[in-house]
Amino acid sequence: MKKYISKKLILKLVAIIILFIIVIFLSVLNSKKAVSIESSVNVSNNKKIEWGIKKADNHEQPDLGSSNRKILEENNGIAIGNSEKKYLYLTFDEGYEAGYTEKILEILKQNEVSATFFITAHYVNTQEDLVKKMIDQGHIVGNHTVNHKSMPDLSEEEINKEVMKLHQVINQKYNYEMKYIRPPKGEFSEKTLQVTNRLGYKTVMWSFAYEDWNENKQPGEEKAKNKIISNLHNGAIILLHGNSKTNTNILDSVIKEAKDMGYEFKSLDEFEK
Repeated sequence: MKKYISKKLILKLVAIIILFIIVIFLSVLNSKKAVSIESSVNVSNNKKIEWGIKKADNHEQPDLGSSNRKILEENNGIAIGNSEKKYLYLTFDEGYEAGYTEKILEILKQNEVSATFFITAHYVNTQEDLVKKMIDQGHIVGNHTVNHKSMPDLSEEEINKEVMKLHQVINQKYNYEMKYIRPPKGEFSEKTLQVTNRLGYKTVMWSFAYEDWNENKQPGEEKAKNKIISNLHNGAIILLHGNSKTNTNILDSVIKEAKDMGYEFKSLDEFEK
């Protein structure tokens, strides 16, 4: 009887041990699956998005790409405003100074228009007085990062440095707190949006831009003006480059004609969805 009980206990112990091993094995297997799923999510999360728009006719709002727009707006970003209000938001990208910003600022002042200037570290390091003038005249200064690198190509630590080093410089020099960012090259990912959002920044893309950045291939003034005017639409966030001689020469007439059409220029601080 004792032998029989002993064998029975041994069998139970063996069964318990086997069951324990199975549980451990399944736990490890599930853990590996979870890591694998997380990795694949992270990869897709950093898929590079190259911002683009499909222009519309008759001053209708353009197609920004439903998927890209959704990702942007779900992460506190903006690219276009209210479709029912004739508001325009004027923005300039300023990677470096080509000698035109002084005149641009004077035109904006004369027309009582507030704009946003997205600048790099190079710009503030070489044009301290112009940046001060932007701020003093009530314009918004936005972050275009230190070195103008595509953020999806960078690690989270590198993105932090690219954004916050410039942020700190502007804060120290002018006691000014930047809060808007434009991703260099118009490239971002869901991950980079989340990183910059955590840093306190709202991403600002655009609903109109044209090929104005190449100083050696400037578009004709009449053609450029017609392109801008014909593509005005409610809620437009307009991207122009401050190094464009053409933009500088046509800016005053563009602003006046837009106002004559019933549009009102607003600051990003007054943005309405």
